[in-house]
Amino acid sequence: MQDLSLHLLDLIQNSIVAKANLVKITIHEDEKKDWLHIAIEDNGKGMDQETIKKAIDPFYTTRTTRRVGLGIPLFKATARRCKGDLKLESTVGKGTRIEARLQLGHIDRPPFGKLDDTIVTLILCNPEIDFVYSHNTNYGELKLDTREIRNVIGELPIDHIEVITWIQSYISKGLNEINGGVQ
Repeated sequence: MQDLSLHLLDLIQNSIVAKANLVKITIHEDEKKDWLHIAIEDNGKGMDQETIKKAIDPFYTTRTTRRVGLGIPLFKATARRCKGDLKLESTVGKGTRIEARLQLGHIDRPPFGKLDDTIVTLILCNPEIDFVYSHNTNYGELKLDTREIRNVIGELPIDHIEVITWIQSYISKGLNEINGGVQ
């Protein structure tokens, strides 16, 4: 994967396949301590302990469209390459949580990529799913919760072009602010 936003997109696809209707994406950057924490949590069907062990194996997948499941193993390899690790927790019937910690300034850490495009794509392509995106840096916090947006827009669908345009702008401006004006 060339950037972290593509890792997120791939991992969240697992949540969608697991029939989650709520996906939480949390990113915390700490420049002073030089670490990055990324968590994806869903309320999908979850996995038993045997499936959790298999999920980190690149040659295991529940998908029928391909014969390998590279999302979690690649993300774990990225974290380990950057002096970190990945933790996978899941409970059948309750959901799954994937957490990765890695050195923020590590030379091998992929760039974030287009996080705004990734979040917007997830919302646009999955209007029935709620997403909570929280991103903290030393400069501030960006938070987007589609449940709150739905309350404001009422009957207007969340994938309406004006709503999506606003979400794109909100995330883009927010990322610029929490990155100290550099994006």
